[in-house]
Amino acid sequence: MERWRFHRDEARNSRHNRLGLAGAVHRFYELVSVYGTTFKELVHEEFGDGIMSAIDFRMDVTREPDPNGDRVKIVMSGKFLPYKSY
Repeated sequence: MERWRFHRDEARNSRHNRLGLAGAVHRFYELVSVYGTTFKELVHEEFGDGIMSAIDFRMDVTREPDPNGDRVKIVMSGKFLPYKSY
């Protein structure tokens, strides 16, 4: 199992390196990988079935001072698009 995990992680890392992902972009991929289903469930709980638009979208980035090192605060705001039945 550990050997397989090493090869899987090595393949993932080399794929990201081939894409030229900077460290910050890689962290966004990690956020979505770890918390993506939670984000989805929270949106569905609040709004119902649908998605957040990436076209009608705003984002704010601010610095939050912290004694342990400044923090990055990212607020994303996208129009909610309910799923439609046909």
